[in-house]
Amino acid sequence: MASEGVGMDRTVKSVCCYCGTGCGVNLTVKDGQLAAVEGDAAHPANFGRLCSKGRTLGLTVRRDEARVLSAQLRCDRGAALAAVPLETALDAAADRLADIIRRDGPDAVAFYLSGQLLTEDYVVFNRLARGLVGTRHIDSNSRLCMSSAVSAYKASFGADAPPCSYEDLDAADCVLIAGANPAYAHPVLFRRLEEAKARRPGMKVIVIDPRRTDSAELADLHLAIAPGTDVVLFHAMLNQLVWDGLVDDAYVERHCEGYPEAKARVREFTPEVAAGVCGVAAADIVKAARWFGEAGAALSLYTMGLNQSAAGVDKNRALINLHLACGHIGKPGAGPFSLTGQPNAMGGREAGAMATLLPGHRDPDNAQHRAEVAAAWGVDALPAGTGLTAVELFDAVGTGRVKAVWIAATNPAASLPEQAKVRAALQKAELVIVSEAFAGTDTLAFADIVLPAATWPEKDGTLTNSERRVSRVRAALPPPGDAQADWQLACAVGTRLAARIAPERAHLFDYTGPADIFAGHAALTAGRDLDYSALSYALLDAQGPQQWPFRQGAGQVRLYTDGVFATGSGRARFAAPAYVPVADVVNAHFPLRLTSGRLRDQWHTAGRTSLAVPLLRHVEAPALAMNPTDLERLRLAPGALARVRSRRGELVLPVTADEAVRAGHAFVPMHWGRAWMAGDGVNVLMNGALDPLSRQPELKHAAVAVAPANLAWQAEAFVAGDAPFLRGRLAHWLEAFPFAQLMAVADAGGGVWLRVAAKATPDAALLADLARDFGGVGADLALDDAARGVLRRVSLDAGRPRAWLLCGDTRARDALRGWADGGAAPQSAAALFGAAPGSRSRVVCACEGVREAAIDAAIRRGADLTGLKKELGCGTGCGSCVPEIIGRLNRVCAA
Repeated sequence: MASEGVGMDRTVKSVCCYCGTGCGVNLTVKDGQLAAVEGDAAHPANFGRLCSKGRTLGLTVRRDEARVLSAQLRCDRGAALAAVPLETALDAAADRLADIIRRDGPDAVAFYLSGQLLTEDYVVFNRLARGLVGTRHIDSNSRLCMSSAVSAYKASFGADAPPCSYEDLDAADCVLIAGANPAYAHPVLFRRLEEAKARRPGMKVIVIDPRRTDSAELADLHLAIAPGTDVVLFHAMLNQLVWDGLVDDAYVERHCEGYPEAKARVREFTPEVAAGVCGVAAADIVKAARWFGEAGAALSLYTMGLNQSAAGVDKNRALINLHLACGHIGKPGAGPFSLTGQPNAMGGREAGAMATLLPGHRDPDNAQHRAEVAAAWGVDALPAGTGLTAVELFDAVGTGRVKAVWIAATNPAASLPEQAKVRAALQKAELVIVSEAFAGTDTLAFADIVLPAATWPEKDGTLTNSERRVSRVRAALPPPGDAQADWQLACAVGTRLAARIAPERAHLFDYTGPADIFAGHAALTAGRDLDYSALSYALLDAQGPQQWPFRQGAGQVRLYTDGVFATGSGRARFAAPAYVPVADVVNAHFPLRLTSGRLRDQWHTAGRTSLAVPLLRHVEAPALAMNPTDLERLRLAPGALARVRSRRGELVLPVTADEAVRAGHAFVPMHWGRAWMAGDGVNVLMNGALDPLSRQPELKHAAVAVAPANLAWQAEAFVAGDAPFLRGRLAHWLEAFPFAQLMAVADAGGGVWLRVAAKATPDAALLADLARDFGGVGADLALDDAARGVLRRVSLDAGRPRAWLLCGDTRARDALRGWADGGAAPQSAAALFGAAPGSRSRVVCACEGVREAAIDAAIRRGADLTGLKKELGCGTGCGSCVPEIIGRLNRVCAA
């Protein structure tokens, strides 16, 4: 249900739809269009600041081919999807689900949801799955990012409750960043940390990461440990704390249990032993432990580097041990702070829409908890026990145990590990329902029924950010076409399905709007650790975002201030985990350690950020980053194509030289899939091994081999125009070659850029088709060599290239891009096509379009950070580029 007055000229307060920081935004609507997106200075998560992604949100709001505007059906798997009236698709979904439930039972149906749904969406899907269908199998893509942190909080503290708040960044004396790159993943929080350190230079920042990320540029100490060795490092730090007498024995005695076992476990993990396993200096481990232990308040920030592991819970708990040992919890500036990756992963946990949870942080294995929820929902009972989690769910689809799956607001055909297996499972499924806002996502290719979903900024509801703060999300525009909010789609199918299988349960979907949904959900939190039963839309509208637990009219800034925890004994629990190495071991056949992670300006599988074309300036295309020494050893020049193989699949990618990557390691961003390239993206390489407690997969690491791709014939092409439209029209080229990338380009007035490669020159018909699509027919400049399969053609508009095609000889690419972007025209076609290949400078500041070359030149002229901001404007917008600028300052000055 949209907010009153949607479409009128006004300013709407809402929340950014990207990471778990939960930044407030003010949306200006004029003439029914989103005219501006600005940070909300009154919102306590960001105080008006936005990152590069948040600043460009307005560019992602479209009403054309980028969106799913109507429902779609296919009559069989061999047929194409066809547009149908929404009512027809809703009826078809209910009919087919009912048939499967009658024939195979409720557990033949599963739901796979997303941390990008609002809490109200989660609530209704949970009622549909558990309340009506009666299946246990409802999970979320939050399983891929947060479940190890959740399991560790519950095991150590008794509840899934992050104990910290963002204001702890201002008060910490030591900040330990482990397995996280907040400079990229949580830029607004990183700006706050930068400012805190500038005010208090004595603050120590420790970064633990195999790569030297932009976050490490702020660090006083960077521990570049080998992937998967976090438990060894944390055990060694605890060993050193014990040795130095830095353990707060009084706190441990009063408020903790299990310390003797933990102390015994870490006895063998001396800094010297850990140094050999982790690949860092023993002296640095000692230094990190002492800084942490001697601090008046120590804060840790961590995300996927700890969580996405077959030993993720152990890593989390070993880190929490350090906080318990020193009493660094329950006070300003202290605590273990798991930063949520998605905007509402926490809200989904609160709503219980996961295989291992029920509403209000209840347990599906607990009969009393099931009875409480059943009574609140007005049903006889809920299905008993834990359901299938994300990876297991799609394994069950592949074996036929699960016949039907409804996928909402997520893209498992790109985001799950072992992509070949996932895609085979989706192909085998009897019924795949996808509710989706954006056209072209990988998973839509497997859908039997597509339901058009509303998205930001078309939805009303709530979400909960990393610091337990519940905020109102408000609609500024009506949904396009037939799109509806996810809760509305779930209600519509639920009402129809109830009429077919259980008419007495139709009341489960009797809602007047999102405020009504939230009221029922909030009531289910009463008496629980997260109690926000006193919250309502009216209160949130009047008083603004609030933290839970919300008791006695106020939220709680931090938890466990009294040293009483949510365990049965009231004491926090130390852990004593053994060290478990990475699931995918390196050997002579797979000698390199591949890791994956986020880029600064992209989000997940780029369904939304791809529409904000300027965000592609910073990193233009998928690539494999390797240490220069490894590239030299493999005889790979930067830009050359390499074949990357794991035990599960392979990719072909261009390589880049990156000294931030350790020798023997490699890195590929997580965002790119079949919408951008030939192949399934980095997750085709990744391991599906699961943590035994959290069931989170090891998405962060794979053992790989890298070799030259040996694709001798290459081509590059460009055509100017609306990039999202052109990417859709030209996507078929991604299937035509063993290597292909089709990327949006912000420069040269905007357009798309294609790079392809093959073992041999393609036939003439294929080259003619390329020429037709990329302006090579009737070109203004041409220099071909048909005998060698070489085509070099440029079409001009007002004296600038509007399209070009370089087949078999791509040396002129950089010269053409420079010319299109305002540079000097070449003297002749021969001079242009015979030019030596250049090295186009990369954009560092996406807000102002400032490139590396300009920054480096200014540094050599003596500019410092302040001077660079004044002279070039870089770093004066969102500030997300500042860590990279600082890194360039350090490197250029050192040279």
